[in-house]
Formats: sequence, structure tokens, C-alpha cells
Amino acid sequence: MATFKLAPQQIERIAKALAEPRRVEILRQIGQCDGSAASCQALRETQNVTPATLSHHIKELENAGLVETRMEGKFMKLTLLRPVLDAYLAQLAKL
Repeated sequence: MATFKLAPQQIERIAKALAEPRRVEILRQIGQCDGSAASCQALRETQNVTPATLSHHIKELENAGLVETRMEGKFMKLTLLRPVLDAYLAQLAKL
């Protein structure tokens, strides 16, 4: 399996995104979907935040490269980009 290489700027964006505990929880929830995409609606049902706040958290995770979003009709689906997360964790392990 090829190692995914992260740029220093992306490592910083990931660290910043994961510094917020709610984003870690959102990422965990997305990752628990076992290869299928999580629905934004499912996240809204479990996260006690406004839709605007949830959207902000999702955008930060997306900007960090940790999740991919796609629209299916009017519904947003989110997928954890596990190779990016694994590469980040590998970089941390080298510290």
C-alpha cells in the first residue's frame, strides 16, 4: 500500500480542524459508516448544534481534506478520507 504524503500546510489544517472536540466527534461518526457515506441529516440528529454551526464544522473538516462531501439531490453525504487521516496519524507518530 502506498503511503499518502501530506504537505506541511495540510498537516496544520488537519491539526487545527481536530483541535475542536465536536469536529473529532463528527469525524468519528462519519468514520463509523463503514465505507458508506454518512448523511448530513444523521449528523444533525446527533449533534446538538444549529445547522449553520454544523455546516461550519463540516466545512472545516472538508478544508482540512479529512472528509469528502457530495450532494445526492438535496441531501449532503459525507465520507471519511481514511488515507488522509492515516497519513496524518503516521506523521504524528514520527514526532
